[in-house]
Amino acid sequence: MTEITPGLTHTSTLEVTPGLTAEAMGSGDMPVLATPAMVALMENAAMMAVAPHLDRNAATVGGHIDASHLKATPVGATVSARAVLTAVEGRKLTFEIEAREGDTVIGKATHLRFIVDRQKFMDGTK
Repeated sequence: MTEITPGLTHTSTLEVTPGLTAEAMGSGDMPVLATPAMVALMENAAMMAVAPHLDRNAATVGGHIDASHLKATPVGATVSARAVLTAVEGRKLTFEIEAREGDTVIGKATHLRFIVDRQKFMDGTK
């Protein structure tokens, strides 16, 4: 594993499709980006920020996310989430994440991920 240090970043993007709406995902009843879809995009950005720096036997898993969904986003819009690794404490990684539609901030989050050994983690699911 290469050294994982604060400052690593990644931006993930998605297009809001009908399947990613609150209405379709069951988290609301309007055809706008669902909060769970925004949160998944945020987690993906965090995961991808450190993925290239992990051994092939390691992965990260989400442990906690404190997210605010600030603005509705319509079908057809493009949303990006930029994660910045802000702290490393052993296997515990802390990220600050901002989601945007263009120049408009639509969500913010603080997210914890943990570095795990893939096999040991999967063995724990049995």
